[in-house]
Amino acid sequence: MDWTSFEKQVYARMESDHIPGLAIAVSKNGKVLYEKGFGVQDVETGEPINADTMFGIASVTKSFTALAILTLEEEGKLCVDDPVTKYLPEFRIPTIADIDSIKIHHLLTHSTGLAPLRRREELNKLREHLDYLAGDDHDILGRPGEYFSYCNDAFLLLGAIIERVTGCLFRRFVTERLLNPLKMYRSTFSIEELSKMDNVSTPYVFTEGEYQKQPWPTLGNYEVGGGIRSSVRDLVKYGEVFVNGGKEIISKKFIEKMWRPVIQYARNSYYGYALEVTPRYHGVTLVEHGGGQPGVSSNFGFVPEQGLVVAVLTNVSNAPAADIWLEAVNTALGIPLGEKRSVEPFAENVAKEELVSYVGTYQSNEGSRLQIHLEDNHLKAILENETLPLRVGENNTLISEKGRTIRFHFNEKKESWAAFLGMRMLLKVE
Repeated sequence: MDWTSFEKQVYARMESDHIPGLAIAVSKNGKVLYEKGFGVQDVETGEPINADTMFGIASVTKSFTALAILTLEEEGKLCVDDPVTKYLPEFRIPTIADIDSIKIHHLLTHSTGLAPLRRREELNKLREHLDYLAGDDHDILGRPGEYFSYCNDAFLLLGAIIERVTGCLFRRFVTERLLNPLKMYRSTFSIEELSKMDNVSTPYVFTEGEYQKQPWPTLGNYEVGGGIRSSVRDLVKYGEVFVNGGKEIISKKFIEKMWRPVIQYARNSYYGYALEVTPRYHGVTLVEHGGGQPGVSSNFGFVPEQGLVVAVLTNVSNAPAADIWLEAVNTALGIPLGEKRSVEPFAENVAKEELVSYVGTYQSNEGSRLQIHLEDNHLKAILENETLPLRVGENNTLISEKGRTIRFHFNEKKESWAAFLGMRMLLKVE
């Protein structure tokens, strides 16, 4: 295993992507293969990172929530094919007539048909989110199971179901049933508890040439999908549940449901239950999930056939944690460092009419906004105040110079109506 080349690439990425600090841990069948901290917890104090340094893990939290649901299914307290209304009879969405068609399965796979919603972090009780969902006309993409589109607000209903079934607060249930039995003692939902601990990273956003310190977000109900703070050493303990059974938590039969491919979202990748799945990657399966918040970029996952678990945590927004994660996996598997999950091919001889069909403004109520322009027969995207030259790929895709793919949906008139970017469907507004 060539960790020297891997580390050289990490340092290069830290320089180019302005990453103050990151930690990586790799284990195989319960034995640590590699763990290391890079950079600093705090740019002012210069205190170094190590494998026990705590970071936000953001949406990696979602797999804990999904695992909690499946433990309840194994106990016979619910079934993932049950309608959400069986446990939350007050669940309503004004723009969906057949509300009973939305199953727990659809919450776990982000396939309810809801487009991304406006975040309401001031809501702190899960029943308040039920009121929010019932009180607005939300954008609908299609029938349950028809489209994949990340929707944090729908995912939160899993926390409400856990509370309704167990009579226990969501964060307490996950802590008592998952974190504590796995001895993940440097993992917590509580910002107050975090403030009492040492070796905690400082979150940053890099903007206008400097690092700007960020407060830990309070999140409110969104802790169900993004509230855990942890260390890479704790996360590889968690990963052992998936690759080596974790019988004290859940049986193999139920946990393997989490990474069965359910709905395709990229050329070679699928979404399962709060986990992304890339089958047939050099003869193995990649299972992973990333996360991002102000001051947090994370990626966690495993290769079940190899008993391999990898965790990457950083203390800055928009870092390429998923790329670093894959490079660590590649190194552990002994395959070339630069191998990708997939490579999107470019289209040839694209007519101007097709170029024009992509042009427009696409956005979500969650806040993402994408503009596609055509200038001198060349397409470009404006995203987060950055201009990206684009080329046309196969299967209704546009591809940036760095390989970022935007997939478009067209109606029967060959008019685009949505763009799939960052695992979210952005609806065309002009």
